[in-house]
Amino acid sequence: MKALILVGGFGTRLRPLTLSMPKPLVDFANKPMVLHQIEALKAVGVTEVILAINYQPQVMLSFLEEFEPKLGIKITCSQENEPLGTAGPLALAKEKLLEEPDKPFFVLNSDIICEYPLSEMLDFHKVHGGEASIMVTQVAEPSKYGVVIMDEESGQINKFVEKPPVFVGNKINAGIYLLNTSVLDHISLKPTSLERQVFPSIADKGQLYAMVHTGFWMDVGQPKDYLAGLGLYLDYVRSNSPSELAVGRNIIGNVLVDGTAKIGEGCLIGPDVVIGPGCMIESGVRLSSCTIMKGVRVKRSAHVSESIIGWHSTIGESAQVSSMAVLGEDVHVNDTMFLNGVMVLPHKEIKTHFLKPEIVM
Repeated sequence: MKALILVGGFGTRLRPLTLSMPKPLVDFANKPMVLHQIEALKAVGVTEVILAINYQPQVMLSFLEEFEPKLGIKITCSQENEPLGTAGPLALAKEKLLEEPDKPFFVLNSDIICEYPLSEMLDFHKVHGGEASIMVTQVAEPSKYGVVIMDEESGQINKFVEKPPVFVGNKINAGIYLLNTSVLDHISLKPTSLERQVFPSIADKGQLYAMVHTGFWMDVGQPKDYLAGLGLYLDYVRSNSPSELAVGRNIIGNVLVDGTAKIGEGCLIGPDVVIGPGCMIESGVRLSSCTIMKGVRVKRSAHVSESIIGWHSTIGESAQVSSMAVLGEDVHVNDTMFLNGVMVLPHKEIKTHFLKPEIVM
């Protein structure tokens, strides 16, 4: 069985992190986002994953060289010369997907984090016998999304309503699909949308079904949702693999710490914190609701909350970084600085004493 992961796009919502790294390779809970998906796909019998790419292809190829032998699964790239939307990449990879014409294939958006009930989806797809299955999830504010109108018993989808001004339902596309290879007959090699063009046409034929996902789910493609998704993910780890989380007098709630990170005396860490490989957290530091990526140094008595600190950055002594601040790779914040909701591009030194929400070029 094969799978295609849509990793194209420029990751503008998650800048400045994506100025250094394609969004699918940005760390989430100490591993590249896309790695969470590849591991889940392998667990249900997928033998080849195709990455549909158009941005920083050389970085993606380096990822393949590193992780393909580690995972024991074939990973290939299908590179776009121009952006092809969410459906065009399937046409580009058609020849490879048709190598197994009698088997359905998975398609995933690369910035979706959940517990990936892919085995259940395979069973659901087999039972309903339609051409395509999509996973849907329930949300509190459906007016922000495209809402799926479906038969609640059979799961058959009737239509989609884009950002409805009045309530018509609360289930939205969760960005995970299982498709028969016949779906490829609906797609041309040109910029095309699965959601707005292909799926409505399949629904019109009565061949599109939705499986309702009841577990945690988040599109982590922008900082606010990234941190919200991190909290949900760590709750999931607490319920399923609690031994992976840190424990100790200085730990509050769910905290994930790489084994190579060092934490000094008198720190208070958590809740909802991830500390990456090779990080140095000095004494008296307070961390909460944040991600500290690989190689970061947080100096004495600094405070980081509700923020993402990019690779190999430094937070100065007694500095404060908060309110959805996002620091790119190799950003250095001097001692006693106060950064509130700031986005800082890679390879910068912050000397200004107080920064309110802005982009530091």
